[in-house]
Amino acid sequence: MTTTPLVSERIGQFFLGEDRLEYTEYGAGGRWVVLVHGQLMPRRMHQPLARALAAQGCHVVTLDLLGHGRSDRPADPLVYSMTAFGEQVLALLDHLGADQAVIGGTSLGANVSLEVAVLAPERVRGLLVEMPVLDNALEFGLVVFGPMMLCARYLPFTVGALRRVTRPVPRGLVPFWAGIVLDTLDQRPAAMAATLHGIIFGRIAPPSRQRREITAPTMVVGHPADPIHPAADAAMLAEEVPGARFVRARSILEWRVAPQRLDAEAADFATSCWETPPAERRSGS
Repeated sequence: MTTTPLVSERIGQFFLGEDRLEYTEYGAGGRWVVLVHGQLMPRRMHQPLARALAAQGCHVVTLDLLGHGRSDRPADPLVYSMTAFGEQVLALLDHLGADQAVIGGTSLGANVSLEVAVLAPERVRGLLVEMPVLDNALEFGLVVFGPMMLCARYLPFTVGALRRVTRPVPRGLVPFWAGIVLDTLDQRPAAMAATLHGIIFGRIAPPSRQRREITAPTMVVGHPADPIHPAADAAMLAEEVPGARFVRARSILEWRVAPQRLDAEAADFATSCWETPPAERRSGS
C-alpha cells in the first residue's frame, strides 16, 4: 500500500471589499494549481487530491468561494454568479502573486474553471475539469436544487434543523467523506437561498461558442450513470475544447473511494502543463 508523502499545509485569507475568503495551500513552488469545490461543499473536499498533486511538486491552493465553507456567506443573491466566482479565483491568484495556474474543480468548480478561462485566458496554464454541468444536466439540476432553494427561503427551519444536528459532530471521529457531507449540510438558510438563487438564475457556464475558443490544455473527467453531471456533458466539453482529453471514471465514486488512477492522471496532466512552454501547448503539437 502506497502512502502520499507529507507536504506543508497553510491556511490563508484575503478580502474582496468587505467579504473574507479563506483558502489552504499545499506544497510550494511556482507550479500553481487551484482547485474549486462543488456546489455548497467546502474546499476540504479536495484535500486528498491537493495532497497528491503537491506530492508531485505542484503548489496547490483550495479555495472556499463566497457562500461556501469558511468564507463569508452574504445573504444577497446579487453577489453570487459563475462570473463572480471566476473573479474570486482571479483575485486569489493576484493575492498569491501567481501569474498563471492550472485551474480545476468539480461540478460547480468545473464551471467556475471554465469562467476563469474565458475571463482571463492568459492566466490559465491548464484546465482540470471534473463533472461539468452543461446542457444535458440543466433540467435535473433544477429539479434537485430548485426545491432546496425554496426550502431555504420559505422553510428556513428545515435548513437550521440540519445545521443544529450536523454541526456538533466532531469531524475527526467520522470517515473523511462523511465529514464532507456533514460540512455540506452545515448551511445558513438565508445565505444558502441567496447562493442557489444566484447560481440557478444566472448563466450556468460559458456558452458553447466561448468554450470552443479555449486554448488552454484541458483534461475533462466524466462519470457514468450520474444524472446531475451526465457523462454526455463532459464528453461534449472535451469535443468542444480543441485538443482536450476526456477521461472516463469507472464510477461516480471512483475518485472518492479509489482515487489512485485518477490522481495519477491529474498529476501527470498538471505536471505536463508546466513542463510544456505556453507557445507549444497552444500550437497543439
